[in-house]
Amino acid sequence: MFADRQNKERIIRLIFLLAASISILILSLIVVFLFMEGLPIFREVSIRGFLFGREWYPTSDPPDFGIFPLLTASFAVTLLSAMVAIPLGVMTAVYLAEIASRRVRQIFKPVVELLAALPSVVIGFFGMVIVAPYLQRTFDLATGLNLFNASLMLAFMSVPTITSISEDAIYSVPAELKEASLALGATHWETIIRVILPASLSGVSTAVILGMSRAIGETMVVLMVAGGAAMIPTSIFDPVRPMPASIAAEMAEAPFRSEHYYALFATGMVLFLFTLVFNVIADYIAQKHKQVGAATL
Repeated sequence: MFADRQNKERIIRLIFLLAASISILILSLIVVFLFMEGLPIFREVSIRGFLFGREWYPTSDPPDFGIFPLLTASFAVTLLSAMVAIPLGVMTAVYLAEIASRRVRQIFKPVVELLAALPSVVIGFFGMVIVAPYLQRTFDLATGLNLFNASLMLAFMSVPTITSISEDAIYSVPAELKEASLALGATHWETIIRVILPASLSGVSTAVILGMSRAIGETMVVLMVAGGAAMIPTSIFDPVRPMPASIAAEMAEAPFRSEHYYALFATGMVLFLFTLVFNVIADYIAQKHKQVGAATL
């Protein structure tokens, strides 16, 4: 009987190993294909010229393949959306987990999770039809389709993910920690800041990583509300074209295996590396704060 149990455990381990190996293999094949289709553009333009060129006119004669405006737009949209989504998402999670009554939590928690399931095209329509005219009238702009609008919509997409996962992490902090803090004379607010949040920081960091990773690679929203102008923004109200929007807008028009086609795949390579670097940095910060929080406790 003991031998049968060992055999079952060995089979289960092999199944999980196979599933993980298949996932890694698929990801590796995607990366290899991306680099195979993107690297040929560097026979026509240098890496420096591609990354730091300020002109993106792939169909002109001669063409210009500088993605610096697209790269800057992606970075600006992600940064601004993070400045809105992270505080709002974490504070909402704290409210639901520690301040709201049980009835309020039972009502609002499913609503937040339903918001996370909204299709990105619906959020894009909301940005085009409601937010863009409002911004245009309020700030007297030439167009409401701009960097600020795109950042708001990406933040709106990220907040439910950050809130839902952060709330679960905060709610799962052992009650003994909270009770011990209150017993020592700390207020509820001091307990939240000095005990509960440090104890749940690893889960909150994971929520932030997942939420912002969705924002970085989002295509439909930025395609619809960012304005579509391949220019370096000088204001949050300038129209921009992030890298995902450029790829989605131009791939169908690029002749197969042309310079334009290779340039779009190379842009995808840069977007992949951009996302990878963000996740590595965010994971490092999460692990660092996890160790600090554990030491504080």
